[in-house]
Amino acid sequence: MLIDFRSDTVTRPTAAMKDAMFAAQVGDDVFGEDPTVNALEHYAAQLFGKEAALFCPSGTMTNQIAIKLHTQPGGEVICDRLSHIYNYEGGGIAFNSLCSVRLLLGDNGKLTAEEIAKNINPDDIHAAQTQLISLENTVNKGGGVCYDFQAFEAIRKVADEHRLPMHLDGARLFNALVKNNENPLTYGKVFDTISICLSKGLGAPVGSLLLGSAAHIKKARRIRKVFGGGMRQAGFLAAAGLFALQNNVDRLAEDHQRAAILGKEVAQLAVTDHVLPVETNIVIFVLKPHIQPKAFLETLKENGILAVSMGGQTIRFVLHLDVNDAMLTEAIKVLKSL
Repeated sequence: MLIDFRSDTVTRPTAAMKDAMFAAQVGDDVFGEDPTVNALEHYAAQLFGKEAALFCPSGTMTNQIAIKLHTQPGGEVICDRLSHIYNYEGGGIAFNSLCSVRLLLGDNGKLTAEEIAKNINPDDIHAAQTQLISLENTVNKGGGVCYDFQAFEAIRKVADEHRLPMHLDGARLFNALVKNNENPLTYGKVFDTISICLSKGLGAPVGSLLLGSAAHIKKARRIRKVFGGGMRQAGFLAAAGLFALQNNVDRLAEDHQRAAILGKEVAQLAVTDHVLPVETNIVIFVLKPHIQPKAFLETLKENGILAVSMGGQTIRFVLHLDVNDAMLTEAIKVLKSL
């Protein structure tokens, strides 16, 4: 039995989700005629109090579309050095939007209003024009940590003072919502655009959504077309996403509970130097200097456990709906035996 902790993207559709997919009504989404895609977009937009939404193949695409629609070539995007948009999207900010990046050093990926305010460029022809503030919640490379919502409100005030838009990479936003018992409508009030992923903890096979104003999503639809992201009878995939939003949000708390247990066990291993704070479904730990990460991962694989390196001595485990209590118990047993 393989226990796959590599990512929450490895989940497979449940029988109930497959039934919803097979029963979906479909049409040509590029023509705006797929009723299930339209239903998914409407549902998600209403959930966050936004006017519209756009269904896309991936979170990378929704993030990159958002950056493109908020910026002009030669501008600058403010984000944390751990941000997914900077580290894991293939240099897309430069490639797609021709923008530079102002990388800030936050607290496990979380930025403050004060730090952002200090890094907004003056109106000077020698400096790139600051055009967008992009934040991430939860922070993947930060170990799945969550922002305090008051921090978002403070950053929004800074953004308004400088007339800057705010984008949220919410690939695992529902983990934060569940963990902190937050209302998604509050996020819709603070952020101009929000990207949410359906194929991580929510368990859909494919897809992300970009949420925003009607004007933003109209522009985003054109950018999606240019990016090659227009899909035809996409309702089969959208049905999985709609099922996920309607059925798989509350169960994220189970992943958080298992991650907390795993984090405590990992902290006690002889190979572990330290563990990042475990707040949601991600456990990131740093191996002691004499441990070779590649060899450690290979040993795990030989014992039926899959995990990934996050660079250097850092290892990541992610809990998801395809890891149950029995698997967690077995994984802890293996880890203790190494």
